[in-house]
Amino acid sequence: MKRPTRIILLFLLQPLAFSLGADQPNIIFMLSDDQGWTETSVQMHPDIPYSKSEVVETPNLLKLAKQGMRFSQAYSPAPVCSPTRLSLQNGKSPGQNHWTKASRPVTAADGFKLIPPPNIRNISSDEFTIGELLQEAGYATAHYGKWHINGGGPEVHGYDESDGETENADAAPHKGDNPVDIFGMGKRAADFMKRSIQADKPFFIQLSYNALHYPENAKPATVAKYRKLMPNGNERSIGRAAIGENLDEGIGLLMAQVDELGIADNTYVVYMSDNGGGSGGERNPLSGGKGDVREGGIRVPLFIRGPGIEADSWSHQAMVGYDFYNTFAEWAGYTKPLPKNIEGGSITHLLKGEERPVQRPHDELVFHFPHYQGDTPHSAILLGDYKLLRYYETGESKLYNLAQDLKESNDLSQKMPEKADELNRRLTNYLTKIGADLPVPNPQFDPANPPRVERGGNRVRNREGRGNRERGGENRRPSEN
Repeated sequence: MKRPTRIILLFLLQPLAFSLGADQPNIIFMLSDDQGWTETSVQMHPDIPYSKSEVVETPNLLKLAKQGMRFSQAYSPAPVCSPTRLSLQNGKSPGQNHWTKASRPVTAADGFKLIPPPNIRNISSDEFTIGELLQEAGYATAHYGKWHINGGGPEVHGYDESDGETENADAAPHKGDNPVDIFGMGKRAADFMKRSIQADKPFFIQLSYNALHYPENAKPATVAKYRKLMPNGNERSIGRAAIGENLDEGIGLLMAQVDELGIADNTYVVYMSDNGGGSGGERNPLSGGKGDVREGGIRVPLFIRGPGIEADSWSHQAMVGYDFYNTFAEWAGYTKPLPKNIEGGSITHLLKGEERPVQRPHDELVFHFPHYQGDTPHSAILLGDYKLLRYYETGESKLYNLAQDLKESNDLSQKMPEKADELNRRLTNYLTKIGADLPVPNPQFDPANPPRVERGGNRVRNREGRGNRERGGENRRPSEN
């Protein structure tokens, strides 16, 4: 008696499952590496002409941006790689994840005034990732490129297909016509799209590119082009420009595949960077860079094309990478309660042209970086137009109005003590609530002979001058950025 009932139920459920799948949009999420707000030819603010590169040519990204919406105030969850990548997977801030730095932590032996907290450096099997959520919603899921958060790799955490537990070093052998595997990743993604379409399943693909790492791997012809365009540039800056163009070429080929498959009208395409880049020169409207939470370290390029998004449109609301957890869930029609401790909010209303703040559990955005890299240990809190930076070595705070001072050059903390106090209270309350780790005094610190932090996120040095690399340490395992 039970068997016919089961058969009837399965028969009735099959059309429902197909209907849901047919209505669910595909999602392609492309994440570049170390690409700053001004390092493409896409202007990221309509009123700031130099919010784009004066040299790097990325015509395919420009085309993609013009087909959808640009976000002038988009933030990566962290100013370095791995904390951002974990945050994107589980919808929680790096502070709550207890993973706030990519490279090895500074210890007491390095001689700095403070000892920064250690990091977990491993995604837990207890996390309900965006991949697992979308699998549960009926999606075929794939992750190609740089995983960099350990834990067994993407296929242990919600992805049907992946390149494995990869990091920076896995991209290093790819040179010549396939620098850092840009074009290989695109081919695998295109094949996954075709197979998903044949299987009548919506798909989610995350392409975590290694570019702009390994600039020396850029195509030789592109490097030669930028040597002419940048006669005063060094080899690293020339290589970064060249591999940025190579990345753009790979994305153009992938978008051509989307068009060829006839799925553009039902596919969201998201492009952003995992953290900011360098300071970029005098004309760059942002201060700071990778390894600090000034705007240059966390404000990143972001644009989205897809169903219902007006072409050549803009949003100026603050959004952060972990907002995609809620957003992708909404796109997928996922109706179960989301994990209680996620910190993002859906941005779907922004994509419809509604310019109102994203609704999150906390009104403020906090960026917690209690480490030595681009600066001394510090945190930032952003609420409305105001941003406060707190430095843990000195206890000082600096207040800025980003609407008037994007370069963070005019400290208002003395002129607006009440606003500074308010943001300091909010910052303390937030860090306490999420259980964020803080730096502690170093008993080995010698104030007569302090080590130094070299700006720009390149490295920190102890008193003997030995470097702890923050960039370019791609061949070490676990690798650093």
